Amino acid sequence: MASFGQALPAWFLGLGLLLPALAGAAQTDEGAAPELSRQGADSCLRCHDESSAFPVMAIFATPHGQRGDTRSPMAGLQCEACHGPGGEHAARRPPGEERPPMPHFGRHASAPLAEQNQACLGCHQDRTRLHWSGSEHEAGDLSCASCHRIHAGSDPVLERGGQNAVCVDCHRREQAESLLPSAHPLRSNEMNCGDCHAAHGAMQPALLKGALPNQVCADCHADKRGPFLWQHPPASEDCGLCHRPHGSAHPALLRQRPPWLCQQCHDQAGHPAVAHSPGAAPSAMLSLRSCANCHSQVHGSNHPSGALLLR
Repeated sequence: MASFGQALPAWFLGLGLLLPALAGAAQTDEGAAPELSRQGADSCLRCHDESSAFPVMAIFATPHGQRGDTRSPMAGLQCEACHGPGGEHAARRPPGEERPPMPHFGRHASAPLAEQNQACLGCHQDRTRLHWSGSEHEAGDLSCASCHRIHAGSDPVLERGGQNAVCVDCHRREQAESLLPSAHPLRSNEMNCGDCHAAHGAMQPALLKGALPNQVCADCHADKRGPFLWQHPPASEDCGLCHRPHGSAHPALLRQRPPWLCQQCHDQAGHPAVAHSPGAAPSAMLSLRSCANCHSQVHGSNHPSGALLLR
């Protein structure tokens, strides 16, 4: 029994060597299946070192390059876990002979976007990416590698000082608005685009976080959250009705200066703050802050006498 138990692994080993040979013979007519490289990542690193046009050494400083972590690609098939079998690509060839291309990722990659993203979503399919399917970024033909840098020592889109630069590479209008006189502190990196937007998809328009647009604003502007005893309907409905979130030429990121902003909803007739009454000079009520000279609590009031948002 002891001798049979010792011989058994050798028998299995012989069968293990035989089956791939038989499978390869069976596929001779239809083309051999892609083969894995024999040395794994070591096969890739012979060429893709720091002097290569496509350096990859920095991946070992990231979670993707940790062999001791079973969740990392490097603990399994290593580079081929994402790029596919590379035996043919890594095989020795005569000088000048072109190598078969490997699947690569990014905006200019030859691999279909669905295949690129599936290589990432095969591991990163968690609750933060539930809304990726059908999102604006997926519909815009973006791959994960369009924003993320996997082989970099640190991914810029995950860094406080680098995320905004990645976003404005496409969102030029928002970048221009952030440079206007009144703006959120995006240009100084005191805020990130990800503070308000969920890049992997959301239920709200413009990939906004939160169940309602105002909830996103109230995360920082808690004093405007409400509910108030006396509500100002546009303020409680959507901050964006009066404010431009990325920047404005008017104070407080307003879409237009008062009283013209207010008069888009409030009828001018019968009110002393009419901009240009027929046959009369402009009202003195329009000086300085205009409507807010009196109606100072424009976001809502809790004062018993605040029905007109005067206090």
